Amino acid sequence: MANRITELFNIQYPIVQAGMIWNSGWRLASAASNAGILGLIGAGSMYPDVLREHIQKCKAATDKPFGVNVPMLYPNIEEIMDIIVEEGVKIVFTSAGNPKTWTSWLQERGITVVHVVSSVKFALKAQDAGVDAVVAEGFEAGGHNGRDETTTLTLIPMVKEQLEIPLIAAGGIATGKAMLACMVLGADGVQVGSRFVASKESSAHQDFKQVVVDAKEGDTQLTLKELAPVRLVKNKFFNDLQELYKTAPTPEQLKELLGRARAKRGMFEGDLDDGELEIGQIAGLIHDIKPVAEIVNDMVTEFEEAKKQVSSF
Repeated sequence: MANRITELFNIQYPIVQAGMIWNSGWRLASAASNAGILGLIGAGSMYPDVLREHIQKCKAATDKPFGVNVPMLYPNIEEIMDIIVEEGVKIVFTSAGNPKTWTSWLQERGITVVHVVSSVKFALKAQDAGVDAVVAEGFEAGGHNGRDETTTLTLIPMVKEQLEIPLIAAGGIATGKAMLACMVLGADGVQVGSRFVASKESSAHQDFKQVVVDAKEGDTQLTLKELAPVRLVKNKFFNDLQELYKTAPTPEQLKELLGRARAKRGMFEGDLDDGELEIGQIAGLIHDIKPVAEIVNDMVTEFEEAKKQVSSF
């Protein structure tokens, strides 16, 4: 299945396991890389010393390429980037910030840089900044999302129309058929998040994994647009937010209700009532918790079978 993405990352299949806060530690990333795709450690939920530990454990658990996802708005960014270089990580996915800030610095140190965007405008800015590839993420995705609410089905061909560098599709992808659809629309590969939350190796709390498996269509919604749009499972915290919205709250009042560490409380510690539970709309199609290797095998097998069906039309 060789193409621009497999060659860029030196992987077997053009699939990236997304770097997701509180869900993607070294166990998930190394299992993904060992399964022939690109595993990513999610640095967004890690203090610098914790990130270093996860990188070291990942290096010990796989001899395949893996990377680190870095939200650039987080504190300690300089220390995080230094650790990535010191530990010899060769692939970095950046998000939530200006790609010009770190791209050249990382590339000068032999690191491949990919930037995550949610619009054509920011895809072109990332290309102008010199990144090696772009992840274009549709509105269906879990976690923090674009303000324009552009779906993957429309975003990918619009980005492809203007982009020259490799394009990775994200948002609402958990099956081989969805992967094929994205590649027909112009993507060179896919980034998968929610499906890997419900994996044996994910660092998510078991109770949160079960919430993902039990989720149905309509169980998630985008909220907190005044701060940073985020797709959440509708739980007590979500309902409390909706009640607050009825009072036309200020951003400060929203921040006060949000507080600190809600995402950790929900996804990592398993507080299903008052925690922040971030997952994509595709959770409605995720029905079991499996080992990463099995998830990858299922996706690739379905992709190849679907490709044969399409070619027979």
